[in-house]
Amino acid sequence: MRDLAHRPGEMREHSLDIAVPDALGAGVIAVREGAPLHIDLRLEGLHEGVLVSGHASADATGECSRCLIDISEPVEVDFAELFAYDASEDFDFFVRDDHVDCEQVVRDAVVLALPFQPVCRPDCPGLDPVTGERLADLDEQPVHETLDPRWAALTGIQLEAAERAAHGDTTDTKTTEGEERAEAE
Repeated sequence: MRDLAHRPGEMREHSLDIAVPDALGAGVIAVREGAPLHIDLRLEGLHEGVLVSGHASADATGECSRCLIDISEPVEVDFAELFAYDASEDFDFFVRDDHVDCEQVVRDAVVLALPFQPVCRPDCPGLDPVTGERLADLDEQPVHETLDPRWAALTGIQLEAAERAAHGDTTDTKTTEGEERAEAE
């Protein structure tokens, strides 16, 4: 990089294949340690420093956040960062001993590109809440009717109406507010 330092307009391109030194990301999905990472770099000399831009690609592995099966997903990101010559300027990264350390720039770009809740497919149905089985593996999805305990008292009303209809009682027990007033007068 020495030939780029303090030479505005100079440019170099490099293609690198490296093994990820530490896992990129944590949680449900990440680019694991030792996984191959391909980086295409462009280094451009500017008056203020060296502009590093590029494209990184790797495969992230983890598990589906809905059904918990193992998944692998390609991650491709573009990044650009200016590495300043003068440490007194207000920049995040600096040229040190004619070198630029791109690890943090690439790490940030890859981690931010990882999905927060990865899924094996967009319409993944997840797990059965009762049995814990993968719903995608089941031929017929069971219907589990759960009754909210706050509505449990209403089931008695429905049963009473059904029993009256079964015994032939056709009297209408529903009254409107107007009918109640008329009866009261």
